[in-house]
Amino acid sequence: MHPNIQIAIRFLLAKKRSMLMSLCGIAFGVGFFIVTQAQVRGFEEFFIKTILGTDGAIRIEDKFQNTLAQVEAASSRGASTTFFVADRSNRRYVEGVEYPDEVIEGIRQLSNVASTSSVLKGLISVQSPLRTESAQAYGIVLNDHLSVSDLEEQILFGDIETFRDTPTGLLIGRKLADRLQVRVGDSLIIERQGVKNRFRISAVYETGVSDIDRVRLFMHLDQARSILRKPHGVSFLQVSLFDRDRAPYDAARIESITQHSAAPWQEREKVWLDVFKALQVSAVITVSTIIFISGLGMFNTLVMIVMEKTREIAILRSMGYSRADISSVFLWQGGIVLVLGVLIGFALGAGVTYGISNLPLRIRGIFSTDSYVVEWSLAHYFWAAVTAIIIVMFSSLAPARRAARLVPGDVIRGTSA
Repeated sequence: MHPNIQIAIRFLLAKKRSMLMSLCGIAFGVGFFIVTQAQVRGFEEFFIKTILGTDGAIRIEDKFQNTLAQVEAASSRGASTTFFVADRSNRRYVEGVEYPDEVIEGIRQLSNVASTSSVLKGLISVQSPLRTESAQAYGIVLNDHLSVSDLEEQILFGDIETFRDTPTGLLIGRKLADRLQVRVGDSLIIERQGVKNRFRISAVYETGVSDIDRVRLFMHLDQARSILRKPHGVSFLQVSLFDRDRAPYDAARIESITQHSAAPWQEREKVWLDVFKALQVSAVITVSTIIFISGLGMFNTLVMIVMEKTREIAILRSMGYSRADISSVFLWQGGIVLVLGVLIGFALGAGVTYGISNLPLRIRGIFSTDSYVVEWSLAHYFWAAVTAIIIVMFSSLAPARRAARLVPGDVIRGTSA
C-alpha cells in the first residue's frame, strides 16, 4: 500500500466518529438519490407506456389548409416587393380524415412508422336495464387497432376473440360497465339521434385512465358507420412508431406529406410530462442536500485534522514529503470515505428499490397499477455517484490545499496560520 494512503487511513481513524457520520450521510444520500429517481422515472415510464398503449405515438386528425399572409420587403433600390407566405397560425381545418387509405399510403414511406389504425368516433347514449349513460363510440378494424395499442392486454373479463366473431359485439371500459351495472354477455341499447340498436358486451377492458374507461366503447367500424351515419372517412388515424422519441419529428413530416394535423404523444401529454420532470428535479435537489450536508461535515472534519496534525505534517515535510504528497494525503481521506459511501449507497439504493417495488399500491387515474412502479437504470447509479464525487471532492480540496501550504519552520516556531 502506498505510504500516502497509509497516512490518510491513520488520520481518518483519528476522527472515526466524525468520518463515520460523513460516511453514513453520503451512503444515505446516494441510496435515496437512486430510490427517488427509480420511483419517479418508473411511474413516468409506466404513464408513457399507458398513453402509447391507448392513444398511440401520433394521432392524425383534421385536414388543414394554410392561409396566406401578405409580406412586404424593401429592396436595396428603395422599391418594395409584396409576396405571400403560408400562415400556420391561421390554418383552416376540415374535420376528420376524409380519405384514410390515401393518408396511410402517404405515411408508409416513413421508416419509423410501425402500423396505423383508422378510428371513427362519435357521441352516443348507452342504455342498460338500470341506467343510461353518455359515451363515445370508437369504431375500429380490430387487427389494425391491436397493432397500435395494448387493447388485448387490457381485457379484464371476456376475450377479444368473442368480439372478433360477433358483428354487434362491444368492448366496454370497466368504469362504464360499473356505472351501467352490466357484465360480459349482457345486452345494451345504443341510441344516436333517435335511432336505437342492440349490442352485446363481448369483453370489459381497463386501461387505468379514468377518462378513457368511463366513456370509451369499442365496436366494429362498419357498425360505427351505421350508427354515426358516416359511410366514409374516419375521425382520426392512430399511429405507432418503432422509436417513440422521434414522434415530434415524424409528426412534422406527416403534416407536410398529408396536409393533416398530427399530434405527437409528447405534445398531447405535455402537462403530465412536465409534472414528472418537476418531481424528478425536486427529488434530485432534496436528496442532494443530504450529500451536501455530509460534505460540509467532512470539510469541517478535515479542517480539524489539519489543525490537529500540523506537527505531524511538519515532520512529514521535513522527511522530504512534497506539498503534493501532503495534499494527496487529505484527498485520499476524502476519496476513501467517498468510495465506501458510494458503494454502501449503491447497495442501500438497490435494496430499498427492490423492497418498495413489492409494496402494494393501488392507483387508478392516469394509469393503473397495484404496486410501486420502479425503473432499474444504471444512469441513476451513475448520476448519484457523480453528485457525491463533486460534493465530496470539493469538500476535501480546501483542507488539502491548506495542509499543503504549511511550512515546517513556521510550525516548529509556532507561527503557522
